[in-house]
Amino acid sequence: MADSEFPAIILANGSTDLAGYIAANKAQIDEQLGAVGAVLLRGFAVPDAPAFDAAVQSYGADNFAYAESLSNAVRVNVTQRVFTANEAPPETSIYLHHEMAQTPIYPSKLFFYCEIAPGEGGATPICRSDILLDRMATETPELLEAFATKGVRYTNVMPADNDAGSGQGRSWKSTLNAETKDAAEARLAKLGYTHEWLDNGSLRATTPILPAVRQLADGRRTFFNQLIAAFRGWSDSRNTAHKSVCFGDDMPITGADMEPVIALSDALTYDLQWQAGDVALLDNYLVMHGRRPFAGKRRVLASLVA
Repeated sequence: MADSEFPAIILANGSTDLAGYIAANKAQIDEQLGAVGAVLLRGFAVPDAPAFDAAVQSYGADNFAYAESLSNAVRVNVTQRVFTANEAPPETSIYLHHEMAQTPIYPSKLFFYCEIAPGEGGATPICRSDILLDRMATETPELLEAFATKGVRYTNVMPADNDAGSGQGRSWKSTLNAETKDAAEARLAKLGYTHEWLDNGSLRATTPILPAVRQLADGRRTFFNQLIAAFRGWSDSRNTAHKSVCFGDDMPITGADMEPVIALSDALTYDLQWQAGDVALLDNYLVMHGRRPFAGKRRVLASLVA
């Protein structure tokens, strides 16, 4: 499977309705998705967000609503199922990650839709985590064993109000769907988090032990986590990257640990260069994604499925 085309690309003539195509060809799409983890649907008639919404619905999977998720990112719903991918400023890099793998609740698949192609930059980097793990097994076997056996913990400081200037700027009220501190604490306790309230009204929350390696149904293992994104990008006025992650036994994850992992992932990354109307489907268990900085307009919408 490592030598298969990545991403798999399905081309249309520009007049083909995507919702109808997905409904009629879901088995073929899923076969390609299962093999390589990413399918790009290009040249279909997808003029706007409602058409994208219809295409996602035609796939037939349950919606994974942003409002009910624990995502760190500030996003804006366009339809019930469709929202902006991330409201972080254009100059902000969003590094490779599995969607919401820093939480106990995450989607199985992601749809992206390019409504406005970026003028400069703005590609979506994608990387197969099964191949990354295979390379780690050869080049950093002891580190991989530590990740697999110990798991990881993530710590994030959430502001009292949304901070769209940060890729991790979603408020604790929105993240936890809670209007009061008592309600937030009850949700955190149910999820197994520990927490600390800060003087400025922010909330520092630490996850229970979460997996860093996942085994797929076909036996493949993937480097399933948010470690690369957290270590490279979780830095803002509230968060410091190296303080945001640790092993499940609370031992630190160091720059020396992550340097070879980051280098391997960079070497394996494919930059998806968007064209207006493109729709991409990613297997969240198999493929990491991110966002390159961009200039000019760029509007990429997302929809998640359970």
